Amino acid sequence: MTAIYILWLREVKRYLRSKPQIIGSLAQPLLYLLVLGFGLGPVFQQSGQGSYIQFIAPGMVGMGILFTSIFSGIGLLWDRQFGFLKETLVAPVPRIQIMAGRTLGGATIAMIQGTLVLVVCMIAGFRPQSLAALPLAILFMAMTAIVFAALGTAIGSSLKDMQGFQFIMNFLVMPIFFLSGALFPLNNLPTALTIATRLDPLSYGIDGLRGAFIGISQIGFATDLVVLSVVAMAFLALGARAFSRIQI
Repeated sequence: MTAIYILWLREVKRYLRSKPQIIGSLAQPLLYLLVLGFGLGPVFQQSGQGSYIQFIAPGMVGMGILFTSIFSGIGLLWDRQFGFLKETLVAPVPRIQIMAGRTLGGATIAMIQGTLVLVVCMIAGFRPQSLAALPLAILFMAMTAIVFAALGTAIGSSLKDMQGFQFIMNFLVMPIFFLSGALFPLNNLPTALTIATRLDPLSYGIDGLRGAFIGISQIGFATDLVVLSVVAMAFLALGARAFSRIQI
């Protein structure tokens, strides 16, 4: 447990010391929020859907969590390149503890980033329906962060160098985001698109956040929590297996 805490603390401290990373990671959610939120707002309102800022803000929080948690796992490549990973793996500590510490650290960083995005959304005009639902929103933020931090660890453990990074971005991370319902409602979609959104784990995280923040849940809280829990366990097992097979 001490090793888990030390690695968790190291990941969080490394993130907090990197002010350019904190500011830079807010740029993309802010761009989507301002350009789409205000640009498509009149169209969304005319269709009878209400405020698009209110609708899109939970999606931007989910976006911040997704990218930060995935990138924290891919950070394994940098540690491997500069030798820190080798120093960690030769320590007399079970690898499962090392993996758990890094994953929890990545999830914590993603939650901090999601909170910062939420603050920016509130400055832009987003207003949660009720502060009483904040604990539920935090739960969904934590579940989403753990899911994708574990996936990031599995990916980072499997990649040998940074050449596969662009492939991961284009063919995994971006489709996960765009199919999650962060930018559009999940109802009345074509059958193929509905199936794709239901296979996307981020859909359940954003649906839960949207339900907690503005009272609109198109899948249901119970389903969201069950799916996120199952996927989190599956990705944690996958990440542990991939991490245990790293050659030093």
